[in-house]
Amino acid sequence: MFDLKTINSVLSELEEERGIPREKILEAIEAALASAYKKEYGKKHQIVRATFDLNSGKSDFFQVKVVVDPEQIITPNPDGTLPEIPETRDDEPEKVLFNPERHILLDDAQKIKREAKIGDEIVFPLETRDDFGRIASQTAKQTIIQKIREAEKISVLGEFGEREGEIVSGTVQRIERGNIFIDMGRASGILPYEEQIPGERYRQGERVRAYLYRVEETPRGIFLRLSRSHPKFLIKLFEMEVPEIANGIIEVKSVAREAGSRSKIAVFSNDPHVDPVGSLVGQRGVRVATVTSELGGEKIDIIEWSENAKHFIEEALSPARALDVIINEENKTATVSVSEDQQSLAIGKGGQNVRLAAKLTGWRIDIQSVEGENLGITDEETSDTKIKEKAAPTHTEI
Repeated sequence: MFDLKTINSVLSELEEERGIPREKILEAIEAALASAYKKEYGKKHQIVRATFDLNSGKSDFFQVKVVVDPEQIITPNPDGTLPEIPETRDDEPEKVLFNPERHILLDDAQKIKREAKIGDEIVFPLETRDDFGRIASQTAKQTIIQKIREAEKISVLGEFGEREGEIVSGTVQRIERGNIFIDMGRASGILPYEEQIPGERYRQGERVRAYLYRVEETPRGIFLRLSRSHPKFLIKLFEMEVPEIANGIIEVKSVAREAGSRSKIAVFSNDPHVDPVGSLVGQRGVRVATVTSELGGEKIDIIEWSENAKHFIEEALSPARALDVIINEENKTATVSVSEDQQSLAIGKGGQNVRLAAKLTGWRIDIQSVEGENLGITDEETSDTKIKEKAAPTHTEI
């Protein structure tokens, strides 16, 4: 039924190109042989297994029977129905409806194998066959295809599962209803509309980099959930550009991001001789410029993190300069006083600056002018003329 030369010729291809181990392919062939044998020559409820030698092409077949104790056996009622099965304790063997094709009593098993115990398998050789009918051959073929698909799925899950939380790249395959499907080689990635950077446009065949935040197993295969708007995409881009982050000298403490527009990132140095802000900016701004370019010109404010809440809030409102910060530890709110010429800068266009500062620090921030006019802003409401709202932050921890 099998062409040995053909089998051996595809083994290396499957192993190298699809990452399917040779052992898994052998398992698929043996499962196919067993299913074909049972279809053509086996009996109902039989457990049939096969072994296959890839060098000689020889196949051997076996019937497997499970060892059971007489006390495990359920006897049908006179009318053929099964009695109610009582619950078994964890230390008790499971009750079974005895079938001589798949079960063997403990006493009989111990005559064949002295050390046999309940739950063991006793193997009996079957007559070797190599002439299978059309239906059995088709069954074998479907079994091989199914087993190889399962092995490939496991291989892909293993490969991309290890890369979850990293930046990956692929080419745009197609665009449907705003969602971008990306060819990742052995799997397909999806970049949903809400995970894209606003304003970016993609063409078929274009290469795209994105953050892999989840690996999903679906009936249609493995799908990789990608994002370019995720805050961690920004962090990973900096990790690639700044060795000090990769080796742990500099830590990213928090990120607040409005993708495509502006981000704030708070960093801390574990080495007093290393400037965290300067490291991310790079010589002549080359490092931050590279990240900004990847994000389509998104503005990035790099802030030094501090344990001192007042100082951290002041820095988070950069580029605005605060005159004073009064904090309420119990309610975790901060009232920041700024001069009149710093009002619009502290709030930002549409309240963006104070909103991002609130998200970055985890504090509710109210901006107040030196004249006493309240200048807070919320995520829901913004106003360029009336400065009377409050910032309601969502802290992004890293």
